[in-house]
Amino acid sequence: MSSHQTAQTMKPATAAKKLGVYLPATPASFQEGVVSRAELTELQANPPEWLLELRANGPHPRPVVAAKLGVSIAGLTRGGVTEALTTEQIEELKRELPAWLEKERTTQAEVRKEGARLKNLQREKEAGQD
Repeated sequence: MSSHQTAQTMKPATAAKKLGVYLPATPASFQEGVVSRAELTELQANPPEWLLELRANGPHPRPVVAAKLGVSIAGLTRGGVTEALTTEQIEELKRELPAWLEKERTTQAEVRKEGARLKNLQREKEAGQD
């Protein structure tokens, strides 16, 4: 395979990540092949039933689980969540709101607040230099 062809295709794991789905839950035909940029674009524009189902119900990869719960991936790990979760499992965690989830949401909110504060400081500094 030439480097030109390589640039035009991606491994299934990369495509799954770009689609926001958990690779082991995708069809075997998706897992065993390579995905071209055109195929990825087509999947994004016109998702087949299996992709719609995975996006709606999961199981979801950890970055998606973390986002849906409002925590970091490290926060999931600290909370003992090491596997992909279904939408139903995520909703159950939201309803139960275990102590670890509440703590990690607070931590994540503080991280975001600090990030925004630092961004504002940087903007003020740059504005002062003009």
